[in-house]
Amino acid sequence: MYMKDIETRYKEAVDWLFSQLPAFHREGAMAYKPGLERIATLCRALGNPQQRFKSVHVGGTNGKGSVSSLLASVLSEAGYKTGLFTSPHLVDFRERIRIDGQMITKEEVLDFLDRYRALDLGLELSFFELTTAMAFDWFARKGVEWAVIEVGLGGRLDSTNILYPRLSVITNISFDHTALLGDTLEAIAAEKAGIIKENVPVVVGRAEGEVMKVFNRKAAERYALARFAHNIPAYESVELSGFELIYKGTVWGDLSCPLTGECQPENANTVLYALAFLQGLTRDAVVRGFKNVLKNTGLAGRWMKVSDKPLTVCDTAHNVGGWEILGPQLQRISEERALHVVLGFVADKDLESIVSYLPRECRYYFTRPSTPRARVAESTAEICRIHGLSGDVYPTVSEAYEAAAAAAGDDGAVFVGGSTFVVADFLVGLQNF
Repeated sequence: MYMKDIETRYKEAVDWLFSQLPAFHREGAMAYKPGLERIATLCRALGNPQQRFKSVHVGGTNGKGSVSSLLASVLSEAGYKTGLFTSPHLVDFRERIRIDGQMITKEEVLDFLDRYRALDLGLELSFFELTTAMAFDWFARKGVEWAVIEVGLGGRLDSTNILYPRLSVITNISFDHTALLGDTLEAIAAEKAGIIKENVPVVVGRAEGEVMKVFNRKAAERYALARFAHNIPAYESVELSGFELIYKGTVWGDLSCPLTGECQPENANTVLYALAFLQGLTRDAVVRGFKNVLKNTGLAGRWMKVSDKPLTVCDTAHNVGGWEILGPQLQRISEERALHVVLGFVADKDLESIVSYLPRECRYYFTRPSTPRARVAESTAEICRIHGLSGDVYPTVSEAYEAAAAAAGDDGAVFVGGSTFVVADFLVGLQNF
């Protein structure tokens, strides 16, 4: 009876978080509340928990989740009690907040919300602001030594930017959320560079030309040492072996990693540069951290294989930069076997730019994710058909996947993606098949 009460209260609490507080992942720009005053006020009332652990702050356009998870996995394997805060979640809200891979408990979520309400601060907080404070509070109360904190959106005005980390990491810059962050790469880079702190080193995964100049200027202003990982690779070679990538010739020896998407070598290179700024790491910790990243962090949806017959993969790439890498990877699959693509987007993505990277020689199953921000499937299908892509429309991700899997048979391949929310619906649906 007690557990049933917890389950009921937890469901009500999460429903309240989603429905009463503006959540960007559901409502889009209407929920974006930039500025640090509200989160700073709440954290002061909680005793400034973000000051009670060491942190790595990870921003950028693509690769933030993979980089954050690899860093947290290595720190956990080094023996540190390690917090990890990422977004969005795929299936369970608690995926966002973990310590050494374990999600925050439902009881802890309820306890935090009870204490927050009792404070009666009169703040109109966003979903992300409250979730960020929840993570900081739990990490501090549980005695976390290191926390890896992923930026939610942008950087300069993101709720997580009240941190004063030991290291900042910026993965790369691409076009995403242009209505909020700016419509040039330089403008977006300026927002992302806002996480660079006074005298705190920053590792940038990839930046060139004017974007690199933005980061160099900001680092100079803040007297922050800047290192650009793309300049000199941190490994001699990388090769695919089974379902792992092997990074050979790193300063830590050869490393195997189950993250095998074509974007992952760049992410791994960024992580290897970042590790040089962290203390107390051993070769074994780095080797185990790379190898056990999925187990240690619960990372999912990154070129994630869920079936062999048919070969079924999902990926959360959802912007131009992500599809620039993902598109050619899918093209190669379509040249080896019949490819069926379950595809859906949210309404604020630049589909006209993304569509040029979609493989042509495959069958599409257009659908929409179950979020208020979803682009209707008919709109996705219309734009894709103008560009020569063929397929049918399905009302839900599950129905689209069932049709794609049936058509693919044992020898074909199915890809599910276009949006984080499409992948989330897919993974939830798998539990019910």
